[in-house]
Amino acid sequence: MSQEIDYLSRCVAAGRLNRREFLGRATALGVSASVANSLFAGAAKAQVPKSGGILKAGLQGGSAADSLDPALTAGAPPITFGRCWGEMLMEVTPDNGLEYRIAQEIGSSKDAKTWTLKIRKGIQFHNGKEVTPQDVVATLERHSNKESKSGALGILRGIEAIKADGPDVVITLKEPNVDLPYLMTDYHLIIQPDGGKHDPAAGIGAGPYKVAVNEPGVRHVGEKFRDYWQGDKMGHADQVEITVINDATARIAALQGNQVHMINRVEPKVVEMVKRVPGITIQNVTGRGCYLFNMFCDTAPFDNNDVRIALKLALDREQMLDKILRGYGTVGNDFPINAAYPLFSDDIEQRAFDPDKAKFHYKKSGHSGPILLRTSDVAFPGAVDAAQLYQQSCAKAGITLEVKREPGDGYWSEVWQKQPFYASYWTGRSTQDQMYSTSYLSTAELNDTHFTNEKFDKLLVKARGELDQEKRKNLYREMSMILRDEGGVMVPFFNQFIDATGPDVKGFVKHPARDMCNGYALAQCWLEP
Repeated sequence: MSQEIDYLSRCVAAGRLNRREFLGRATALGVSASVANSLFAGAAKAQVPKSGGILKAGLQGGSAADSLDPALTAGAPPITFGRCWGEMLMEVTPDNGLEYRIAQEIGSSKDAKTWTLKIRKGIQFHNGKEVTPQDVVATLERHSNKESKSGALGILRGIEAIKADGPDVVITLKEPNVDLPYLMTDYHLIIQPDGGKHDPAAGIGAGPYKVAVNEPGVRHVGEKFRDYWQGDKMGHADQVEITVINDATARIAALQGNQVHMINRVEPKVVEMVKRVPGITIQNVTGRGCYLFNMFCDTAPFDNNDVRIALKLALDREQMLDKILRGYGTVGNDFPINAAYPLFSDDIEQRAFDPDKAKFHYKKSGHSGPILLRTSDVAFPGAVDAAQLYQQSCAKAGITLEVKREPGDGYWSEVWQKQPFYASYWTGRSTQDQMYSTSYLSTAELNDTHFTNEKFDKLLVKARGELDQEKRKNLYREMSMILRDEGGVMVPFFNQFIDATGPDVKGFVKHPARDMCNGYALAQCWLEP
């Protein structure tokens, strides 16, 4: 319980919880009213958000192909900038609860097929128009349209109908889904005027900052929106600025030189060195993020499962974890789910480095000749070194792995989802259904391994509507086994998110869902020299 209370206290200090909200959640955890009042008073005195200044971040993962269209958002800079100018229906909290935003409340029918969202009144878009249920309907319609290129399409395919009903939005599903509220927290689902149907990349939202500068792959600037509906809860700086710095050394130098106030993706190999720099704080948190090597299941030679199995067995996970993450993570098992997810099955046998079995499956596949793996510094921290280690362990299994280092700029537009074998990452999602629906459902727009499995798809749909948690857990276990043994994803390890902040930054709340406070660092932090 102490962890939950600590999180609530940090939210008070960051100005994100008022007294009534804090007392309600604290007493629900079993804290007496007198103790809760005392804790609130202490937290409120600890830090009072300061207004003003220009809050700057140096982030890796930007590309010239980035867009303000939330449907196409991918990578830390556009996601973090989207948290500044956009607003969500609801958001997931660090303790995996739900925080209501544009949606004031949500409820469902007993069978979890019909969901009703009450839309909050009085929220303004940056163009002065009030957010309406019709805007919410239009947003969900755009992202769930079967012709959509939205990254949220996979999680929204189960929607049968969406309509506005007075102040409410009613969503009817084809099949029950008990996780629908969490699906609404997907970062693509920024609510836009008329759903963004007419101008999806206009950058008009209801967040604490208005778009002032948008230079994809270079720089993004937001100016404070004075009519932001949450007042001083978020958006403390007068201006926020993101500079895309894909080089890891350059990011650290920018932080040390006070050119930026915070950075993401500190490489584990330099964490101890950075810790010794006066005024800099390492902000690391364990979560659902994982680093990957992706194979296209429909492209030779990876369309042969013996090749996929051989490559998985030729991966020395323990060595890679030790050399690359240096203790800032845990070993993976070739499916993107770990103990941070509810209903995780911890009894699935851990796949280990076995060059003899890898050699057997590789010979059985009939494939010969080199296999090309593409990697880049922007794929994940240490991705180039990881690929080289993998090359060495593959050699022990008689597999010739060629490693091609791709430039950072253009990696996400020219390699990710384009080349058949490449390094990548997932930050994870709030629930197993959301993670699987986003990238492993056969029809998912972000199916980055081209994995198609009818049984897996059926189990996913069945699990969504299963109200018995033990039965649901067993369904997810079966899905994990299918992906582990037949999928095109290799998961060497689950990473910690490692950010760093300078001496003047206050209000940073670690979040297991994503780096940079789940992308909200610029929106919720402030400067206090």
